[in-house]
Amino acid sequence: MTDALADVLASLAGDADRRPLLVALDFDGTLAPLQDDPSASRILPEGVDVLARLAGTDGVALALVSGRSMSDLHELAQVPSGTFLIGSHGAERARVTTWGLDRDVVQLSDEQADRLASLGAEAARIARGRDGVWVETKPTAVVVHTRLAEDAVARPAEQEAIALGERLGSGVLHGKDVVEISVLTASKGEALTALRDELGAPVVLYAGDDVTDEHAFTALRPDDVTVKVGTGETSARFRVDDPEEMVAALAALADAL
Repeated sequence: MTDALADVLASLAGDADRRPLLVALDFDGTLAPLQDDPSASRILPEGVDVLARLAGTDGVALALVSGRSMSDLHELAQVPSGTFLIGSHGAERARVTTWGLDRDVVQLSDEQADRLASLGAEAARIARGRDGVWVETKPTAVVVHTRLAEDAVARPAEQEAIALGERLGSGVLHGKDVVEISVLTASKGEALTALRDELGAPVVLYAGDDVTDEHAFTALRPDDVTVKVGTGETSARFRVDDPEEMVAALAALADAL
């Protein structure tokens, strides 16, 4: 963690007027090291403890903001009750309770449901016969994954998926080895702004590693704390190298709070 980020976190923790503080975090590549098998992703063990400490601090709201479906995120996240979960890049939202998820219901029109079915069939055609390319269906989107494919296979599949999204989707997100085609217009930035407004949070700390997290970085205010995890161009104010360093930064914030 850089001295500049450490100083900002210490200042934020010491200013009681900047409450409630919304701590919002991407999941894969930010709290959980990236895995070839997405079902193997888990938050770093020390991260589970840090998130519990943050969620238990007065004046702090905790949220995970992910491209994963809500059910997938809830199963893997290991977060405490009270945590907000924003899934499918903002199209799904829920809050973790002692008894499960308190979900915001997503309703598709008949036309949107028909388009989702068509997207699923077309995406399956793109993946067919291409080793390492597979399709995930979410409540509002279809995702073409290429992480396990060779570049010569992955790139054409991604380009076909983007073209499919431009033809049948309402929104196309091209991230790391993934193309998500949604029948709803949603983004991490829109979802994060809506949650901030509901909570009345004067400051947001947001960290993410993917190109889709740039939507959140650019939607936030200049005095918010935005952190890019890993390499690549970014509009975030700060950068850390990997999930281990991000968890260490969160631990420093929890200590200061």
